[in-house]
Amino acid sequence: MHPIIIFSKMDFSQSNLFGYIEDLQELTIIERPVRRSLKTPEEIERLTVDEELSDIERAVYLLSSGQDVQGTSVVANLPVLMRQNPADTLRRVLPKIREVLHVAGVEMQLTAAVSFLTVLQEESVSIHTYSHSFLHIILQNLEHRDAGVSNAWLETLLAVIEALPKETIRHEILNPLVSKAQLSQTLQSRLVSCKIMGKLANKFEAHIIKREILPLVKSLCQDVEYEVRTCMCRQLEHIAQGIGTELTKTVVLPELIELARDEGSSVRLAAFETLVNLLDMFDADDRSQTVLPLVKSFCEKSFKADESILVSLSFHLGKLCNGLYGIFTPEQHLRFLEFYKKLSTLGLQQENGHNDNQLQLQTLEQEKKYISVRKNCAYNFPAMIVFVDPKNFHLELYSIFFCLCHDPEVPVRYTMAISFYEVAKLLNSGVYAIHKELVTLLQDESLEVLDALVGHLPEILELMTNGGENSGSESKLLSIPDLIPALTTAEQRAATSLKWRTHEKLLQKYACLPHIISSDQIYYRFLHRMLTIILTNNVLPVQKAAARTLCVYLRYNRKQEQRHEVIQKLIEQLGQGKSYWNRLRFLDTCEFIMELFSKSFFCKYFFLPVLELTHDPVANVRMKLCYLLPKVKSTLKIPTDKHLLQQLELCIRKLLCQEKDKDVLTIVKRTVLELDRMEISVDAEQLEKEKQQNEGRSANVNDKMFEKKRRDSKTSSVLTKSITLSVPGSSSGTSAGKEDKKSKLVRSQSFSTQALHPKYSNIDKCPNKSSATGYTSSVSGMGKSCLLSFSDDSFRSHSTGNSGNSAFPSSSSSRNLFNSADQKNNGNKESQSRKMSIKNRKSNS
Repeated sequence: MHPIIIFSKMDFSQSNLFGYIEDLQELTIIERPVRRSLKTPEEIERLTVDEELSDIERAVYLLSSGQDVQGTSVVANLPVLMRQNPADTLRRVLPKIREVLHVAGVEMQLTAAVSFLTVLQEESVSIHTYSHSFLHIILQNLEHRDAGVSNAWLETLLAVIEALPKETIRHEILNPLVSKAQLSQTLQSRLVSCKIMGKLANKFEAHIIKREILPLVKSLCQDVEYEVRTCMCRQLEHIAQGIGTELTKTVVLPELIELARDEGSSVRLAAFETLVNLLDMFDADDRSQTVLPLVKSFCEKSFKADESILVSLSFHLGKLCNGLYGIFTPEQHLRFLEFYKKLSTLGLQQENGHNDNQLQLQTLEQEKKYISVRKNCAYNFPAMIVFVDPKNFHLELYSIFFCLCHDPEVPVRYTMAISFYEVAKLLNSGVYAIHKELVTLLQDESLEVLDALVGHLPEILELMTNGGENSGSESKLLSIPDLIPALTTAEQRAATSLKWRTHEKLLQKYACLPHIISSDQIYYRFLHRMLTIILTNNVLPVQKAAARTLCVYLRYNRKQEQRHEVIQKLIEQLGQGKSYWNRLRFLDTCEFIMELFSKSFFCKYFFLPVLELTHDPVANVRMKLCYLLPKVKSTLKIPTDKHLLQQLELCIRKLLCQEKDKDVLTIVKRTVLELDRMEISVDAEQLEKEKQQNEGRSANVNDKMFEKKRRDSKTSSVLTKSITLSVPGSSSGTSAGKEDKKSKLVRSQSFSTQALHPKYSNIDKCPNKSSATGYTSSVSGMGKSCLLSFSDDSFRSHSTGNSGNSAFPSSSSSRNLFNSADQKNNGNKESQSRKMSIKNRKSNS
């Protein structure tokens, strides 16, 4: 096809014109399949179904006269029909499915196998009903000519066997199995019989298995087809578990020995793997006289004539060595260790300069096989440490450990990185011996290797620093000299890659560093790096991981200057940053601070900077702040943080009154209701101190008032001596009685007022009702706590002294002054009236 090129001036010469026509023709050819894929009116008519039909009627109609795709859809929907209407589905739909499956294609057969299994798992009907309705359909389709379909139905049958009662299994499955396992049956039928017998071994008692199943097992182990012998050999493990140790030694083990010498390599491989898995069932004599010679034979033949077993042998070698450990002679022990070492470097001799006279071109298939062998050796390395004893690690296995950690293939190094933690645990106090390999894997060029190592990095580093030979409390870094550069390099490589999940995971694991290295090293090499990631990285999970790790570093930093510097940077560069994204990350960081630090720490440094974001011009920031406000309020303690509570409520009032964004306003109202339900924690110790101070203050005030009254009464008594007695006796008596009653009333009022605690004696409502009507109506509970805190005299004096623009001016203090003045005047009048009444009485007498 000629490329269509757009020129500034089109060339319509004859040659170019033919090229354009050819391009257009090819474009029309491309469009033709699209047109052909459209349905004709007749096809649409055939696919159309009456909408008034019920689900059952529609399913029956589509299975009877619909197309294959519609029938497949009905079969896929069978579990839903069974849940909705099981009786009609079993009576009308399932017989139709049974008829259709006889001629159905592969897709419908696979769909039916899955649907039948789903019905079983959901327990839509009883197991008796299921076996009566579904089991026969499953058994009929087991021997489908397509191997994929047959295996799908077999998986369904094996799951059904787990749930069926023994009698049903015996009559419906075990009895027909005798004929299905005969040589006269098809290969597929005999393969299915092998797998079914392996499943049945756990369903019956040993004597039934011995009488009815073991003869079939022996017959299939001697089958003429190597596929059948292989399949039956892999089921011998399940059969051995069903019949017990004694029958395994007398029946299964001889069959395994014979199969291990089979001419088919796949049969020998299956026999070897089954022997390894059954090691625990054999006693010491069987292991030394039967199993060990077979294993030695496998090892000898693997390099010479039977390389197909190498991969499996390398995979099971760790389990094999430890399973036979008790019967090895020192010579055999050394022989198997050397065999492991040879497998660990398989395929690398030419690269290392060994065997120069035997250079051969390896095929691609051989290379893959050798890589798999070395990968399996890396997988078995912890088991081999147990085999040689960790004390002998440096002498026996360190060279192999070094080779595997520096292997040229990523899968091998990846496996070593995964098993590194297990190796470190086994070495325990000798873990320092592998610190160089830890640094090597941290600096590996493959991020897959780094990701595998990072999973247990905190545990590995803790073992390195606390369990190593050079560990000491005075200098942690001496144990791993190159650790900090390696950690820094690993983080930078992860940051420059596209695998942000690895970077996130790495930053999360770096939170362990305060337990590993010194605070100064963290401050200069890692802490500022975390802040840079928060400010510059574009991936949110990475930023959050860096923010949390930074908070951990800050938590363990004990130098106040460094702490204050980091806090200031967080507030200035994040909380007051120009980018709204940074301000959002500031709120995330504050959430981590509330999680990791004390409540007083947050209130001291971050409470007010967080509230300042209520004025943020970006709605998303204000919205995130609203979600955070309940956690912010939970950090407050009364009465210590009453001024902060006042600021919080002021911010909420402003949000309710001034917020213009509908979404933010909705969240504000929802947050207000949540805040209303919250209880503020009380600092009992501080509250008791303030109570004592208030009681002392009120006692002083009462003493001063009493002293003043006493002085005033003396003054009035002196003045009354000079007053002429010109008032009539009757009128003076009446007025004295009235004054006496009035004085008693005033004293009772003053006593009742003094009896109330000053914190609750003058409760004022917030005066600014016109600007915060919505808030006062929706925050009744929070308003009460607000009002109680505002009426406290000590808080009022503190707040008015520190801030001139208090948001809630109180008139209770002025009322107190007026009340005290009235009481003084009433006291003076009372003393004067008493003196005058006494004078009058004397004159009358």
